[in-house]
Amino acid sequence: MVSALDRKLGRDLWRIKGQAAAIALVIAAGVMSLVTMTGLVSTLEETRAAYYDRYRLAEVFVPAARAPGTVADRLGDIPGVAVVETRVTGLGTLDLPDLTRPLPARFLSLPPSGQPALNAVVLTGGRMPDPAAESEALLLDGFAKARGIAPGDRLSVTLAGVKRQVRIVGRAMAPEFVFSTAPGEMVPDDGRFAVLWMGRAPLAATLDLDGAFNEALLTLARDADPRDVIRAVDRLMDPWGGQGAYGLADLPSNRFVTEEITGLRGSAVMVPPVFLAVAVFLLYVVIARMVQAEREQIGLLKAFGYTSAEVSAHYAKLVIVIAVLGALVGIALGAVFGRSMAGLYQQYYKFPFLVFRLEPATFALGIGVAVAAALAAAALVLRRLFALTPAVAMRPPAPADYSGLAGRAARLMAWLDQPARMVLRRVLRQPGRMAASVAGIAAGMALAGGMLTVMDGFTRAVVLNFEVIDRSDMAVSFTRPVSGQALYELAHLPGVLAVEPQRSAPVRFEAGRASYRGAVTGLDRGAVLNRAVGTGMETLDPPEGGILLSRPLARILNAAPGDTVTLTLLDGDRRTLRVPVAGVADTLMGAPAFMEIEALNRALGTPGQVNGALLRVDPLSADNVQAALKDRPGVAGVSVKAEARAAFQTMLDSGAGATRYSMMILAAVIAFGIVYSTARIALSERSRDLASLRVLGFTGGETAFVLLGELALVVLVALPLGALGGALLASAIAAGFSTDIYQIPATPSPASLGFAALAVVMPALVSGVLVRIDLARLDLVSALKTRE
Repeated sequence: MVSALDRKLGRDLWRIKGQAAAIALVIAAGVMSLVTMTGLVSTLEETRAAYYDRYRLAEVFVPAARAPGTVADRLGDIPGVAVVETRVTGLGTLDLPDLTRPLPARFLSLPPSGQPALNAVVLTGGRMPDPAAESEALLLDGFAKARGIAPGDRLSVTLAGVKRQVRIVGRAMAPEFVFSTAPGEMVPDDGRFAVLWMGRAPLAATLDLDGAFNEALLTLARDADPRDVIRAVDRLMDPWGGQGAYGLADLPSNRFVTEEITGLRGSAVMVPPVFLAVAVFLLYVVIARMVQAEREQIGLLKAFGYTSAEVSAHYAKLVIVIAVLGALVGIALGAVFGRSMAGLYQQYYKFPFLVFRLEPATFALGIGVAVAAALAAAALVLRRLFALTPAVAMRPPAPADYSGLAGRAARLMAWLDQPARMVLRRVLRQPGRMAASVAGIAAGMALAGGMLTVMDGFTRAVVLNFEVIDRSDMAVSFTRPVSGQALYELAHLPGVLAVEPQRSAPVRFEAGRASYRGAVTGLDRGAVLNRAVGTGMETLDPPEGGILLSRPLARILNAAPGDTVTLTLLDGDRRTLRVPVAGVADTLMGAPAFMEIEALNRALGTPGQVNGALLRVDPLSADNVQAALKDRPGVAGVSVKAEARAAFQTMLDSGAGATRYSMMILAAVIAFGIVYSTARIALSERSRDLASLRVLGFTGGETAFVLLGELALVVLVALPLGALGGALLASAIAAGFSTDIYQIPATPSPASLGFAALAVVMPALVSGVLVRIDLARLDLVSALKTRE
């Protein structure tokens, strides 16, 4: 049997259906983002773990110059090492008939029979190559699809200075190439970097590695400490040109996946609480004003024997119903959106399988968080209800004292007409309620402004990186360090307008207990084509006796100007340098470090040498320049900035960055919900006053002005507060999106602030129209029967 309080609950929900729907929508947005992001995080983590385990991805990678095959047994004797697999690998180039420049490629060996013990491949088309065949190879699936290459096609490759034809017999995926990035580049692009697997014997013969290897793969015992194993491996491999063993965390592909998951997890922690906090605020306002309006009813209920707990439970049920409805809608939307995102992620991440799965705990979490947020709002109000006795509740509240500032201020505004004085008097006499309304609308603008600033930050990251910091048109990498003569030759190619040298070296940075495997780049003082820049985008010249750290790297190492960092060079004799930090540079891609080029060369023991060059070219001669570079044997690859920019934009628009679009839509919806809810609450509170004005002879327009003028004043006051809140929120959200791979600036622009203001003003206008329609339909008799 339905109780009287439950019937009242139904009537209350119907009476506030507009506000309830707006609040439920806000809760749905928060739960949707929570379900989607936590589902994607768990899906990516589980898929990655299953992929790595099923295809036996190594835990430690050991590159070297040339090590005898017998060293593999000694690697296996190191405490903590479980499995050892050696292979032959080399860098070369690919010549495609539709391209005028060479593409970098990496060649990997396959064992004489079957799959490798570690780092197995996933055959996606064709067959495995014949281990003894010199001209058969597997091609990385992502590159094959990007370039339209199928099994049976032939490619022209250059490896160790020898050009040959290779027949592609199959396509493959591999767990170490979930992301494929060319050496020296930060942005993955399927169509700009190829990976080929060939039989070990022919590949070793080409690279002069018969009976030897230049990379070992290790898995570790369950209780092994990777750091201890890596130190022991480095000591063992030093005589054979060891280039610094590194763990799975430093594998470029895995680092990309990890950073994307970290970005998603940060968004999952940051965004849903913001939406739910707004929902808590709105619920608090609705319940507080409902309890205040129903004081007499509450007193009668208590007088008829209902306990404080029963009455409180009635209002708690109200918020729980709204929260559960919002949570169910959010879960359904989260599941739909999560599945669509999973399809996008599988294309982006190159997993052979990826299934978006929601655990029952996710549903429970979504509903539980929504209900907890709703009850938190109710608890703030209902604690006062327990102290309310029937006699006090049925007595009208004591009239407010308006003899102070509000009265004097109103007299000062005597030149206003009567409706305008009503608006101002209401605002001044009830500052608490007005402050709550201002805070709610400011929160809506902060959400819109924060997301618009983040959206603008993604665009600004592309513009700053590829137009302000990097002013080159092409980047040329060499197969080995060369003298400055190579720069002279490049400068004299027809169509080349400017050339700048680059020297980079892989290093391990250490400062205290923090360490990071990366690279240091040598720049000319006064460099123009690629610069280290400060916060204001001013050029920072690398000092002769120090190092410039990028801001992400400085944060990782917890280093500041004046500190000293240790650099272990991973090329050559692996010497160790202690270098003072001269400054911190602002970068938007990666975590680089910069030194003066000759200082770096002295440290490497290679004076006057470079391993890369930046070119600015005449756009009309770009194809001719690329064709000339294609025929130069010492060129390892050519990167065109326009293509790198497009790849960077794709990276920002995929993965974790793609969620910014849904968050922007949610922010706009929530902004509308907040403004509309505020207008509806004001109408429900003042329906008797407005009906009285109509009876006293005020026109419909004048009556609407009293209500909507108040809303307009609240919106006007909320705009600057919302702009400030949006800037703070944008910084927090941008920090969640930013990773070691790319950083998102969060500087509000006039355009983002303007559109954020429109995101509040337009809903306010629409809400004003809807409320004006409701006001025209107001039943004057029923409204006048309502007691104060």
